[in-house]
Amino acid sequence: MQVDLEPGVIRKLDEVVVNRIAAGEIIQRPANALKELLENSLDAKSSHIQVHVKSGGLKLMQIQDNGTGIRREDLEIVCERFTTSKLAKFEDLSQIATFGFRGEALASISHVAHLTIQTKTAQERCGYKATYADGRLQGQAKPCAGNQGTIITIEDLFYNMPQRRQALKSPTDEFQKLSDVLAKYAVHNPQVGFTLRKQGEAQPSLKTSVASSREENIRIIYGAGISKELLHFSHQDEVYKFEVECLLTQVNYSAKRSQMLLFINQRLVESPALKCAVDAVYATYLPRGHHPFVYMSLRLPPQNLDVNVHPTKHEVHFLYQDEIVERLKEQVEAQLLGSNATRTFYKQLKLPGATELDETQSVDKTQRIYPKELIRTDSTEQKLDKFLAPIRKSDSGLSSSSLGTDISSQETPSETSASHEEESFRVVAARKAREVRLSSVLDMRQSVERQCNIQLRNILKNLVYVGCVDERRALFQHETRLYLCNTRAFSEELFYQRLVYEFQNCSEISVTPPLPLQELLMIALDSEAAGWTPEDGDKAELASSAAQILQQKAPIMKEYFGLRISEDGLIESLPSLLARHKPSATHLPVYLLRLATEVDWEQEAKCFETFCRETARFYAQLEWQEDATSGHQNWHTEHVLFPALKKYLLPPARLRQQIYELTNLPTLYKVFERC
Repeated sequence: MQVDLEPGVIRKLDEVVVNRIAAGEIIQRPANALKELLENSLDAKSSHIQVHVKSGGLKLMQIQDNGTGIRREDLEIVCERFTTSKLAKFEDLSQIATFGFRGEALASISHVAHLTIQTKTAQERCGYKATYADGRLQGQAKPCAGNQGTIITIEDLFYNMPQRRQALKSPTDEFQKLSDVLAKYAVHNPQVGFTLRKQGEAQPSLKTSVASSREENIRIIYGAGISKELLHFSHQDEVYKFEVECLLTQVNYSAKRSQMLLFINQRLVESPALKCAVDAVYATYLPRGHHPFVYMSLRLPPQNLDVNVHPTKHEVHFLYQDEIVERLKEQVEAQLLGSNATRTFYKQLKLPGATELDETQSVDKTQRIYPKELIRTDSTEQKLDKFLAPIRKSDSGLSSSSLGTDISSQETPSETSASHEEESFRVVAARKAREVRLSSVLDMRQSVERQCNIQLRNILKNLVYVGCVDERRALFQHETRLYLCNTRAFSEELFYQRLVYEFQNCSEISVTPPLPLQELLMIALDSEAAGWTPEDGDKAELASSAAQILQQKAPIMKEYFGLRISEDGLIESLPSLLARHKPSATHLPVYLLRLATEVDWEQEAKCFETFCRETARFYAQLEWQEDATSGHQNWHTEHVLFPALKKYLLPPARLRQQIYELTNLPTLYKVFERC
């Protein structure tokens, strides 16, 4: 059998064939056409874009915007290949700032669908409607009524490419891809309103408002489960000249479907390298096979970005790609490390009526509990004190002995016993003899409850005390994690809330013997904490003026807070806010001076707020001394402050900044397994 060795004849393809091949590369499915037309509308400075779809975009897809429109003179060539208003010469690609630049989108669509354009500019008195086929205008553009902007109608997509149409998925799947594209642009462009509607349905499938926010659009489109776990951060790198803005979910959220919205210089693109880097960071926190939600907007110098890589522009190349990906990975990792305080854990509860498991009953041995999952539940097993020397520090120029006084609590037996019961602030406030009706105080209570962070409250409620680091910091355990917290910040918020809920019902701490107010104010002015300078005036006059203010306001302090100042100017009592807790006598002079200078005594709401804040600040300052009594402060932190934090504190979200996760058992086991 002879083989025909004659070479094939090279022919120049017909222009229609060439255009249809090119169109098939750019418009692969309805979602590609929508992406191109959305970018055209955004380039036209539209503030609202509406999309109407029938049969997943195969039968009909209409995109309407209120942008600048298309000039009547340009309608004749608008659907020809390589016609664009974005680019004049090849060098302009290095500075391109718009989405489109090739001028192939409308041309490609006209080769594989029936295309109609209706448009009106601000300068023209009427709109014009034109029909296109194979890149050419059919007839003349006809005048018509219309609003400013452009309406592009695509009908019978791939009518002349039956193989492509058969290869597409069902209309439902194609509509889902259309919705996915529109959702991503809606998140990235919150200043623009987007609407997606199936033809024949009254309610839109997706709708966002004009001048919204990214967080709000994520909540509308992807759900509240994602939006409430979002963590926002931005970063600017001077070395590789890039900026990034990111919204990603904290480690409480995970889903089997990966959601990463990546925009580079405003373009929706894909970057497998960056996606793998982000997934690698989350792999430490999320279960196997689960992924986060990530929105990332990366801005690079245009000259460092090559957008002319792929016909659909879904892929770009940029300088220092590996280095920038590594920097972004480090930033994401740093943000997640700082957000571990929000972790939520679940435990199985016993159903009502279920019997207790007897010791003789067999346990399911197939359920193996790994050492890294074991949790210490008995705080008496081992203490941090075993490894640390006593803490000895004194940072004040004053001492309690120099004041020559004793502060002793005068609580009734019923109040003492009640303080040890498991009662919330609401229960305590309800059982008080004097009902509070002042709207300003009720508003303060509502504000405390409204700002309470549930996740942080759960951590405090179930913590196990570990040890005291110094006068400001302590360690505690929650589940399998070890935390370091700012004890003073937490205590200050605790005492503020105690004052708010004990308002008008405060018990008293008797000051024996009573202390002269003016002498205490002189001591305060002599201390460094007062910051007195000669320009402020004579100390004696300042002390006298401050004492006069406090004596004038003494009835208010006695009535509402249990702080008594006699007519002779003697401090007789202080409010008792916590059983077995006495404020530091060392800081009493400065506290009184701040009451006179920092409290707004003129307006009721501000008066109560500033008084409670200053008093809480005073009560949170513990006295640390260089003697054998330093162990008492450790005992006080463990047995007085932390039990009160567990029982009472309703922590606001700002206290997240005062709690840090040092380590956790799974991470430690990973480290030791490598050794």
